[in-house]
Amino acid sequence: MSEPRATRRVGIVGYGHLGQYLVRRLQDEGPRHGLELAFVWNRDLGKLAGMMPASLQLEDLDQADLIVEVSHPCVAQDHGESFLGSADFMVGSPTALADEATERRLRGAVERYGHTLYVPSGALWGGQDLQRMDQLGTLQALTVTMTKHPDSFRLEGRLVRGAGQGRRVLYEGPVRGLCPLAPNNVNTMAAACMAAPSLGFDGVKGCLIADPDLADWHLVEIEALGPGGFSVTSRRKNPAAQGAVTGAATFTAFWSSLLACRGHGGCVFLC
Repeated sequence: MSEPRATRRVGIVGYGHLGQYLVRRLQDEGPRHGLELAFVWNRDLGKLAGMMPASLQLEDLDQADLIVEVSHPCVAQDHGESFLGSADFMVGSPTALADEATERRLRGAVERYGHTLYVPSGALWGGQDLQRMDQLGTLQALTVTMTKHPDSFRLEGRLVRGAGQGRRVLYEGPVRGLCPLAPNNVNTMAAACMAAPSLGFDGVKGCLIADPDLADWHLVEIEALGPGGFSVTSRRKNPAAQGAVTGAATFTAFWSSLLACRGHGGCVFLC
């Protein structure tokens, strides 16, 4: 007879739409998957008042076996090492890893503490296939194009005034340069960079497009090139309300990624 599965305690960092969704699913379905909500933390602690029992608000990182960040890249940049020092860590804002120092610190913490850094696929279709090509040395080029309604963007720096009238290419070039300009919008591109470390943030090409006619969808197109003229192109049409940063299908994708975080032992793992 097999032994009962140990309950895995999960802490959620961030209580926006995605954080609230994950909390609800953990409370409703967690026990059947061997999962229990350990704590919830939000940058604006007032947001938790009246919505979350005090017993579930963060007091001690050691309460969790897995910490899930769905807040902002700065959280992983400022606290990722501490998270990995006590638990596995799923970085829901992988644009944080476009900062070379952050990626280096978190990879170092993985080796030092033996916990796993999980990178959720999110809206990245075929991430495991890209990873396999990269490991075999057959991935020669990778381009990720994301198209959204202008109201869906949370832009910074020189892109702030870019999403005006008409369909416009806001950025085209290495993903590393785009992540600080659209940190909440291009996590799919960042996940692709982590799936293909031989190309990385400097080698994977990102293209960000604003299209005012795209009111109900987010589009993600991926083109991978290999030797001898090999190519694969995918097009993902993700239902999304106008102005929504995250498409509807990405919520369930994150839940699926969370279920896959089962302790893979001191590595960086695309889930």
